[in-house]
Amino acid sequence: MNRLNVKIADHMIRDAQYGLRLLRRAPLFTTVAILSLALGIGANAAIFQLIDTVRLRSLRVANPQELAEVRADGVHGFGVSADFNSEVTYPLWEQIRTHQTAFAAMFAWGNVTFIVGRGAGARRARGLWVSGDFFRVLGITPERGRLVSADDDRRGCGAGPAVVSHAFWQTYLGRRDSAVGTTLTLQDQPFTVVGVTPARFTGLEIGQTFDIAVPVCSAALWGDSLDQRDLWWLTVMGRLEPGWTIARANAQLRALSPGLLDATVPSGYSADLTDRYRSFRFGVIPAGRGVSRLREAHGTSLSLLLGLTGLVLLITCGNLATLMLARAGAREREIAVRVAIGASRPRLVSQMLIESLLVAAGGAALAIPVALLSGRALVGFLDTAANPVMLNLTADWRLIAFVGAIAVLTSILFGLVPAVRASMVDPIVAMRPTSRGLTVDRRRARFQRGLVVGQIAVSLVLIDAALLFVQNFRNLTAVHTGFEQDGTVALSFLDLHPAALPLERRIAFQQQLTREIRSVPGVAAAAASTQILLSGGSWFHFFTVASLAGNERKASRFTYVSPGYFDTLKIPILAGRDFQDLDNASSRRVALVNESFVRNHLGGSTPIGTTLRTIAEAGYPETTYEIIGVVGNTKYSDLREEMPPIAFVPIAQTPSLAPWAPVIVRSSVPLSSIRSAVTQRVTRLNPAIAIQFTELKSQIRDRLVAERMMAWLAGAFGVLAIILVAVGLYGIIAYLTVSRRNEIGIRLSLGSTRAQIVMLVLRDSLWLLATGLVIGLPLAAATMRGASTLLYDLSPADPRTVAGATCLLTAAAGVAACIPAWRAARVSPDIALRCE
Repeated sequence: MNRLNVKIADHMIRDAQYGLRLLRRAPLFTTVAILSLALGIGANAAIFQLIDTVRLRSLRVANPQELAEVRADGVHGFGVSADFNSEVTYPLWEQIRTHQTAFAAMFAWGNVTFIVGRGAGARRARGLWVSGDFFRVLGITPERGRLVSADDDRRGCGAGPAVVSHAFWQTYLGRRDSAVGTTLTLQDQPFTVVGVTPARFTGLEIGQTFDIAVPVCSAALWGDSLDQRDLWWLTVMGRLEPGWTIARANAQLRALSPGLLDATVPSGYSADLTDRYRSFRFGVIPAGRGVSRLREAHGTSLSLLLGLTGLVLLITCGNLATLMLARAGAREREIAVRVAIGASRPRLVSQMLIESLLVAAGGAALAIPVALLSGRALVGFLDTAANPVMLNLTADWRLIAFVGAIAVLTSILFGLVPAVRASMVDPIVAMRPTSRGLTVDRRRARFQRGLVVGQIAVSLVLIDAALLFVQNFRNLTAVHTGFEQDGTVALSFLDLHPAALPLERRIAFQQQLTREIRSVPGVAAAAASTQILLSGGSWFHFFTVASLAGNERKASRFTYVSPGYFDTLKIPILAGRDFQDLDNASSRRVALVNESFVRNHLGGSTPIGTTLRTIAEAGYPETTYEIIGVVGNTKYSDLREEMPPIAFVPIAQTPSLAPWAPVIVRSSVPLSSIRSAVTQRVTRLNPAIAIQFTELKSQIRDRLVAERMMAWLAGAFGVLAIILVAVGLYGIIAYLTVSRRNEIGIRLSLGSTRAQIVMLVLRDSLWLLATGLVIGLPLAAATMRGASTLLYDLSPADPRTVAGATCLLTAAAGVAACIPAWRAARVSPDIALRCE
């Protein structure tokens, strides 16, 4: 047995050395093959690495498979949700922690943005609210100092300890050992840095990091969030008790839900909404992979991209198989000699497969840097100023294993059949003087033809996908939003300090803030609004219309705005009047509604003078509004949604104003010209306010990052598919044409015209193209059906797109086939006949 192993190893080493010599002698083939594989494998590896990081990889904490998360059904849309994964209020967290028995240990956490420092040196920082057992349950040990403990998280804790991340310690605190014990000013409150987390721990949200973590109890410094029963701002996780399963824990939480909800019913809501609150049910899901808005937003896109890159690699393998067949044909005599002197067919297959493996190994070696660069470029596509993406993409064992597996698979795909075909050579025929390694019959060319047909079919899928996603992106960028984007800037403010001020003083300061900004030179118009259009946020109210039969409960978006809002965004007032300064807290309650509101909720009745009555919610008592005007439709939170019903109310009549509502500015000069002046005016009013400037056009563009990425990448894959299929078709037609050179010479000698020779050659390519299209059309339709959720105002089987893809592919194939056909028609009969 050992002798056999030694013999096999010796054969493999000899074959590898021989293969390397052959590849060195054919530098053009070697370079093209390795670079093609590097790009194909690298693209697949880049997408795999993103999917692995976002969807598959576990959190870098102790025993992540033991983690589970408590989630509620249907809570979004009730009360206020602070973040995409906020599932629990603080009162509910206290109830769950007290009454559950499924978890051995639990913790709660939430996201927050802090202002660190004061004055001109203040900066934003990504923060975490963490309960006392957060770090202990996760098994995180401090790199320096200590971490937040249960003793730090008690009601009334005030401004206590703060834990900073390794990255924040490096950048903001200068890697100083003395940083532990220093004071950080967060929202004008002094916190003491007690520790630094290890570099490997970046939080529980994939794609995001944190800078500072403080105890949950500290939130009471800036409001009543600890007692607010309709503010969903925490995520609850923990480790199950030994022997408990997810299913058993889920059953217990669902059984406990009625009691937990009865103990935390929020006040101020109508009976219907209170019943809805009581109907919620909690459950338990695995949490070892953390939470991720990237996973929710881009999971389908990444899966589709992996499929598209796989198709590109498949076409590449087809081209390489054709090249390998051509090389095998050129080496017929060499192979015949080896067979004649005793080489077995398995031995020949092994030698040629090792040559394919060497090519694949070279491609794999280059694919790793290609994957890293491509992966980082993709992260750059997804990264925006409003939603930065932090993913650590490195050449770890997962990436290397994936690249290695794909390299082996591709070497088999493009090397096995050529190797088997080459080993079947007849040494007597191959050694004849008339054999020049170029002869081929239709039976032997069948495989090459099949490869080209397959390439055409797969290329049609890629081209169809490219046109669909490019058109999808164009559709979204051309959407009529209903408001002015050019020169329009949203000013957001962060200042939690005055949350305890009386409502009247908050409204008065908001009005003063808006007036100051409006008076800045270069500002054409300015108005306050509780909602920035197309920012992703949303605010609903339930209401009834007394004049309609049935007094049915309806729902609409509500936005509180100051006078001048519609002029600022150039939203037309179609009927009635605009808000005025007289529309304040002491006047009758009024509202403007958009066309969709009139159409969907008023049943065609005259809107002016109609009254609507909101249903009570916490902080928003039941109120009757009289409609005084109708405005044009606008998009609200997302470009893909239809123009939704919206009611606008004067901001001076809001029953609950959080400090401070954004101010929308339309400027006649570039943003850089007014930024400094606006900042000075706001700082003069209140130095504690931090300002963020967001151009609405840039914000809308940033919300299309996934669509832009899909358009660019699918478009690039489509172009690559056209090039590859053209090369493949050219190769097989040229190969077949050379093999029929003698026949062509005879036809020319017997009087055939050059046009007839061109048509003779083109007939082959037309059959290949037609067969590939017949296979590719249903394949493209089936493939793109899975992408229907990614398309806007576009069908996956859009006839114009399919026709365009077919025409593009036909044109490319026609050009590729015409070149060898034209060259065949120009051959001299004397030269062609001399080849026999």
